[in-house]
Amino acid sequence: MQGCVVGSKLRFWLTLVSGMLECLCFAGVVFGFASLVFVLKEDGFFSELCISNLEINSSLPLTDCTSQDEQFSLVFTIASFLNNFLSLVNGFLFDRFGTFMTRLLAIFVYTTGTLLVAFSSPAELSLMLFPALSCIGVGGMLLLITNMQVGNLFPAHRSTIITIYNGAFDSSSAVFLLIKVLHEQGVSLRSSFLFLSICSIIHLMRTVLLMPKTHIPHPLPDSYTYGVNCGRANAYDVEQIDDRREVMMRVSLEGSETDTATQDNGTETHNVGEVRSFQSCVLSWFFLWHLVWLSIMQLRLYLFIGTLNPTLERLANNDPGLVSRYTNAFAMTQLCGVLCAPWNGFLLDRHKGKPRAAGISPSGAELHTSTCSRSPHFVLPAAGETEQEADLRSSCLSLFLTSLQSLVFSVCVSIPVLPLQYLTFILQVLNRSFLYGGNAAFISIAFPACHFGKLYGLMMSLSAVFSLLQYPCFSLVKGPLGGNPFYVDVTLTLLTLLAFIHPAYIFVHSRNRARSRKKNLQPTGQKEA
Repeated sequence: MQGCVVGSKLRFWLTLVSGMLECLCFAGVVFGFASLVFVLKEDGFFSELCISNLEINSSLPLTDCTSQDEQFSLVFTIASFLNNFLSLVNGFLFDRFGTFMTRLLAIFVYTTGTLLVAFSSPAELSLMLFPALSCIGVGGMLLLITNMQVGNLFPAHRSTIITIYNGAFDSSSAVFLLIKVLHEQGVSLRSSFLFLSICSIIHLMRTVLLMPKTHIPHPLPDSYTYGVNCGRANAYDVEQIDDRREVMMRVSLEGSETDTATQDNGTETHNVGEVRSFQSCVLSWFFLWHLVWLSIMQLRLYLFIGTLNPTLERLANNDPGLVSRYTNAFAMTQLCGVLCAPWNGFLLDRHKGKPRAAGISPSGAELHTSTCSRSPHFVLPAAGETEQEADLRSSCLSLFLTSLQSLVFSVCVSIPVLPLQYLTFILQVLNRSFLYGGNAAFISIAFPACHFGKLYGLMMSLSAVFSLLQYPCFSLVKGPLGGNPFYVDVTLTLLTLLAFIHPAYIFVHSRNRARSRKKNLQPTGQKEA
């Protein structure tokens, strides 16, 4: 049995590392679209939309490719929208059918997308880019959703691992840069995407050997195993574990109901062990302000990525060499996403292992709560700070810094200076890493684990609807504003200020809970004095 336990630990680490490589090399490649556009233009996709005119007093032809740029922007807009909007369906599928079936669907959709790109052609099948990029985006998001639960295997570093996976997801956009470089060396677009299709065999092997059939529970039971078990190792049904845990919590709550339901001042308090319904989570202020926080910053990022190529052409006076150099620089910075994301995780997990705030029982004795437990049994910290409250308090700094990064990034985008774009690229990858890693981590902190897939999917779906504004913004810039995005950039910068409401609300909420706990849990003698 000891050998099985050692084997399980090794499997945990293999799952962690292989999941990071999967996210890094495949999951978020669609967000490297700026590099792929360069290749698609060279191959002549949508080239029939370019119009050649002769400049007055000149024999040199001028080519107007505004319609081609709009078509590429529309491809990315639809792909990024479906990537997030279908996360709602993906979340329900993941919660309902488990990891194995969800990953099979992800692999099928992802492979379909890569094959569609491989067999598309500029002459007749340019429109295949629409379903192709959408399939790649949706399949990659499914892979990410199934991988984020790996953080449950390492409770003390759960948020850090979630942010690392999201950072790897962001960095995978550099894969399209590699395809661009290979294309310049003579490797065809078809060969590159056929290779990505063949790599689906790796995803299948990992699904069978290194991932559970259902879900990885949180907290993690002792001797938990999954995949190909050694001997007769313990097998766990996550639904049975959750049901048994809920029964234990209800029994504990019934025993302590008379002590915790009503305080001396007659106000009713919520039991910390109560399992919230999905509806109550969606209708909470936490969900609303987090949705506003995510939607605003995501729109700013998506509009920047979707319009990067025409923006660089405008700032570089249509110099192809200069545009290519800046496009490569942008794609290279995306590799740093996996390096930036852990810092957000460290901010979220910085309180782990430290003693939480102690409470005072009604009799005057101090009550301390456990800071880290791998046991599936629950201890109701009725008098002290709960783990969720500590996590929420710790998330304030992360949410604030992410909002501040988005504001500075938006200001830099608004300044039409080409060399400044190097700083803009750095701020973009930093903000994106913090945004998506912090988004997933906050949902896992603020809401019950049994609703993670549905809430994450709903959050991404609703934010995707808001992100559709990127195409009207692009059309506004190309049309009435004559190619100058200054007023749109300033408007989005002002809109970014709304993102600061979310960390402010969490801070006020955490402070009020701390004051309420301190006031209501004072010894009787102190209250009378």
